Amino acid sequence: MSIPTGEIAGDDLFAPATVAVDDLYRFRYNYFPLNPEERVSKLQSQSDLALQILDTIPIEKRKLPLQRATYEYLRGKILDVVPVYKKEAEDHLSKAVKLNPSLVDAWLCLGNCVWKKGDLNAAKNCFTFALSKGPNKNILCQLSMLERKLAQDAENPEEIVNDSIKHASEAITLDVKEGYSWYNLGNGFLTSFFVTGAWDHSKLLQSLKAYQNAERDEKMKSNPDLYYNCATVNKYLENYERALSGFEAAALMDSGLNAMEDARMMVLLLEKLDYLLRGQIKAKRLSSLSSSLATLDLSHSYKRATMDLLSEGLNKGIAIAGKVLFFAKNESLAPLYYVLSDSNHTSYVITVYGIRNDAIKEGDQVTLLEPFYRSVDFSWKGKHYQFKSVRVDFVEQVLVNGKCLSPHHAV
Repeated sequence: MSIPTGEIAGDDLFAPATVAVDDLYRFRYNYFPLNPEERVSKLQSQSDLALQILDTIPIEKRKLPLQRATYEYLRGKILDVVPVYKKEAEDHLSKAVKLNPSLVDAWLCLGNCVWKKGDLNAAKNCFTFALSKGPNKNILCQLSMLERKLAQDAENPEEIVNDSIKHASEAITLDVKEGYSWYNLGNGFLTSFFVTGAWDHSKLLQSLKAYQNAERDEKMKSNPDLYYNCATVNKYLENYERALSGFEAAALMDSGLNAMEDARMMVLLLEKLDYLLRGQIKAKRLSSLSSSLATLDLSHSYKRATMDLLSEGLNKGIAIAGKVLFFAKNESLAPLYYVLSDSNHTSYVITVYGIRNDAIKEGDQVTLLEPFYRSVDFSWKGKHYQFKSVRVDFVEQVLVNGKCLSPHHAV
């Protein structure tokens, strides 16, 4: 939650209203009923109570410019607590910054307010001006969030997301224990993962580390978005059990996140993979496909291997070959899931990132260079899932029917 910064007139005079505003925003960040409409209604009623406290300040005590600025700021902030844009809130906040340009938190609130009505450039101007008054972790976090939003329609999204990560990192240097700043940095790396083609494993690991740091802050343990985004990272890292646990935890906190649907879709995918691996591969067909694996001429840099010889993690200097038995269709755009079989009739899953869905087809022979292997073995709600999995991040790792993929196959 943002903390009032700048010169506030009559601290004792405005103390009860300031406490009411702090309580109001604390409620906003921690109250997530099953019905989202109930949250809006409750915020509105709490907002009305805060306004009543603010209006107990006599009119003659809010006539001087600094007094008036503080009153306008607090009134605008109270009105802006609801998720939708309110012109009345913008009007009060605009008056506050005109009367006292040093009221940094008023600039922050004004930026958030105009952001709601879609004026992203005006919001950025508010945050940038506020930062000109000095470094501030709350402003830096909001600017970082806004930059990720601006990147969605930009011609240079990667550059803008890098700016977002930079500002999130600067916020952390101001308070290394602030969980919200770490959460914001995690969001920056997660956005960068998608913006750059959804293949860079390292960005996911950086995101996960930031989220784990955020979880150390007690205040963040009631933030459903943290659990949801962390579950999303674990999903793409193929930490399936952690992802399912995270989605379930987020759903219990805030039903509006649709996290239960994400968990359901992941279970459906796992069920499909289990079905294809166990029930659909007939021995005769498997033997026929596996025996048809052609011997390829590979560089002396690579040693041929089968799945049973792989080590957990990255297998440098190793190449494995298999026939594509099935393409496991799922709702997610990335990764793509295929079931393969090697020359020993060992069936396994490959998860493909950064490559278009027309690059690999059923019946193709796929050779993977330096495969990143993991053994998936966990139980969820009474169902046991166990399979071998290889992650593919980019076209240079793959030969299809003995040939390199062309650049146009890269996402």
